Amino acid sequence: MKLTHLDDEGKARMVDVTEKPPTRREAVATGSVYMNPGTLRLIRDKAIPKGDVMAVARVAGIMAAKKTSELVPMCHPLAITSVTVDMTLDAEKDRIEIETKVVTVGQTGVEMEALTAVAVAALAIYDMCKAVDKEITISDIMLREKRGGRSGEFRRSDAAPVSSKRTAKKSGKK
Repeated sequence: MKLTHLDDEGKARMVDVTEKPPTRREAVATGSVYMNPGTLRLIRDKAIPKGDVMAVARVAGIMAAKKTSELVPMCHPLAITSVTVDMTLDAEKDRIEIETKVVTVGQTGVEMEALTAVAVAALAIYDMCKAVDKEITISDIMLREKRGGRSGEFRRSDAAPVSSKRTAKKSGKK
């Protein structure tokens, strides 16, 4: 298998996507932020001293998706057409579940943008809450689905389709 980010001399390079046709591409990533039950209650009640944790984390995730090419060395800058950052408070497991979806029409995928959005949203939650909870754990950041491009569709074997997860969230089911 030839490594795409190395030239024939073994030097790092950005992959040339010039000849690839632009297509619709989307990716969904998820992650979890575990915390003490009291911290989760403070977030739910919007009582964290730094402000509305969920609102800040959502904006941080969106901004991160847009800045991924500045953070990850071989990523192409992309014209992102949509970013969503959804979060669910799970009191049974003392966690916030984060799900991001990123869409573009372009010559390369948006998996890194979706993963970066999850990671930075989780970091924003940590930053907002670290004064009240030093034991917060960020975990399970992963690509759940991707569509478009030469490799077509991918869905983790343990992943429910995005549409059913979003429907469950809206109806209050999990």
